[in-house]
Amino acid sequence: MSLRFASLVGADAAPVLDDLAALRIAVFRDWPYLYDGDLEYERRYLTAYRDNPNAIVAAAFDGDRLAGAATGTPMTDHADDFAAAFDGTGYDLSEIFYCAESVLLPEYRGQGAGHRFFDMREVHARALGARYVAFCAVQRPADHPARPTDHRPLDDFWQKRGYRQLPGVIAEFGWKDIDAPEETRKPLQFWMREL
Repeated sequence: MSLRFASLVGADAAPVLDDLAALRIAVFRDWPYLYDGDLEYERRYLTAYRDNPNAIVAAAFDGDRLAGAATGTPMTDHADDFAAAFDGTGYDLSEIFYCAESVLLPEYRGQGAGHRFFDMREVHARALGARYVAFCAVQRPADHPARPTDHRPLDDFWQKRGYRQLPGVIAEFGWKDIDAPEETRKPLQFWMREL
C-alpha cells in the first residue's frame, strides 16, 4: 500500500481534523494508551492545530482516506501541560518544538510512515527556528494486565533517530482508560534531540 504524505500547517489542517479525531480514538484505544476517547473532546483539542499558524499535521493518505497523522507545535503552546516537567533542566521552552501524537492504522505500519512523520515535523521545527525537538511517551508498569505479550517498545526506533530520554523529565496527564470508571493521571517520559 502506498501512502501519500502532506504537511498541513495551521488552517490547512481543518479538512482532516474530524478524521484525525476518529483516528486518535481508534489508535489510542490500544496499548499503551488504553484511551477511552470522546469525539467532542477530540474535536475541541484538535482546533489548536487549525488555529495555530505554527502547528503542523503531518498527514498520510491512502487515496482520500486519512490512514495516519502526526502533529506538532512549539513547546510554548503546551506550557500549561508540560512546563513543570522541564523545571530545573535549564532548557528554554521557546527553543523546543513538541511532537505530540503520532497515530497510524495497523495495516499501514512497517512501511516507513513513522520516519516520514518525524522527518516532516523536524523540517517544520527547523523552519520555525527550534533548537530541539521533543515528545513524550506514556509509561505503564511492565506487569500491567493489559500489556500484550508481543509488545515491542519503540525505544530503539526513537534512539536510531537521535532521541534520548531526558532523565527525570516526566509530565503527568490525565485520561480515562477503557477499563476504568474515571480519569486517572499517567506519567509521560520526555525524549528529545538537538536539531
